[in-house]
Amino acid sequence: MLNLKKDKKNIAKVILAIMVAAFLFTFIPQVFAQGEASITNMDGIIKGSEDTPNITIGDFAVSIAKTTGIYAFITNVHEKKTPAGEDITVFGWQELFMILVGLVIIYLGGAKNFEPLLLLPIGFGTVFVNIPFGGMGEAHGFLNIIYEAGVGNEFFPLIIFMGIGALTDFGPLIANPKTALLGAAAQFGVFGTMFGVAAFNLIPGFNFTMEDAGAISIIGGADGPTTIYVAAKLAPHLLATVAVAAYSYMALVPIIQPPIMKLLTSEHERKIKMRQLREVGKVEKILFPMMSILLTILLIPAAGPLIGCLMFGNFIREIGVVERLSKTMQNELLNIVSIFLSLGVGSQMTPEKFMNPASISIVVLGLVAFAIATATGVLFAKFMNLFLKEKVNPLIGSAGVSAVPMAARVSNKVGLESDPGNFLIMHAMGPNVAGVIGTAIAAGVLIAAYAK
Repeated sequence: MLNLKKDKKNIAKVILAIMVAAFLFTFIPQVFAQGEASITNMDGIIKGSEDTPNITIGDFAVSIAKTTGIYAFITNVHEKKTPAGEDITVFGWQELFMILVGLVIIYLGGAKNFEPLLLLPIGFGTVFVNIPFGGMGEAHGFLNIIYEAGVGNEFFPLIIFMGIGALTDFGPLIANPKTALLGAAAQFGVFGTMFGVAAFNLIPGFNFTMEDAGAISIIGGADGPTTIYVAAKLAPHLLATVAVAAYSYMALVPIIQPPIMKLLTSEHERKIKMRQLREVGKVEKILFPMMSILLTILLIPAAGPLIGCLMFGNFIREIGVVERLSKTMQNELLNIVSIFLSLGVGSQMTPEKFMNPASISIVVLGLVAFAIATATGVLFAKFMNLFLKEKVNPLIGSAGVSAVPMAARVSNKVGLESDPGNFLIMHAMGPNVAGVIGTAIAAGVLIAAYAK
């Protein structure tokens, strides 16, 4: 018997010899196999590759070159359909252009800090879906699975509303109920834009239905989940375009709103200071979501899913006996669904869906809707001041859009530019959360009127 301590080298040699013998025993018969590739028959065919065509080194190099992104961007030509179902030719350079758009979105989110929670996933989704030969947006691709799972229906939007409800403090609205009128005034952007959509039908080549008009005009509420929800109900073929427009304007609130606010207010109006809000009791905060749900059921049941999920999340927050559920809605659940929703929205930014006149007009109309919503909120606040003893700062009227809390922060920022000691954030949160409810109600009205 071998001495394990003294003969380790001999043991290794014996094991190696056994392995070599086993290899030769298996390999040698294959060497002399007839017709198959081997050491003695270099022109033979590898077993299992009988039907594979021969290819030269030159052909191999050409094939590799044709699978590069550079070649695809130069030569690719695809026949696709627009959201309206019309045939369109998409060229490789257009896919490259959309990738550059995605990189700009990533830059705005990452470098300029414009709502990075939204823009970063949207930007990467845009880049991913336009990668040549990547297939991430095709039938069984990663991004298409996300889109079909929750973006193209009401699943993700309603979960987002639960999370928003769990994050939202309705105290400023309860403490100053008249600010709800500012949230209502901002909805002029939604309904006013419907006339703009109708006007586009006077231009040859445009043919928007009332269902299309409803899906487009809701962009004015600056509420991505609500826009997706309404589009899925009224105009699914426009969902991709209106969703991207809504999320883009949500993220660009700090750029779009300040010029409109400053144009419509004087320096004196921007310096108006508002009295500190009263403290709202716990019972009031608990009753508010329940009363909102009941009123929705009685008056606008079509808005029930949106307002119901919003108030469900808020009730879980305020009741205080299920802290774990509240924290989950506010953090893990909301964050995960936001990532998927934003990636899904970005996955729709492809040339055939955006580089055509109809889609460009939707983006323009969405901007008009958002501008009207901002302006009417400010103007209505100025109108209210004609009758109020305690004046409201018109800047908080711009927060009547549904972009929470971005719009409230912008109101506060513009106010501080005029008076560094004038903090409007809590006052602006009143119309801001009212805008969330108002946009959901507007959505319910549109669905009740036009859904088939």
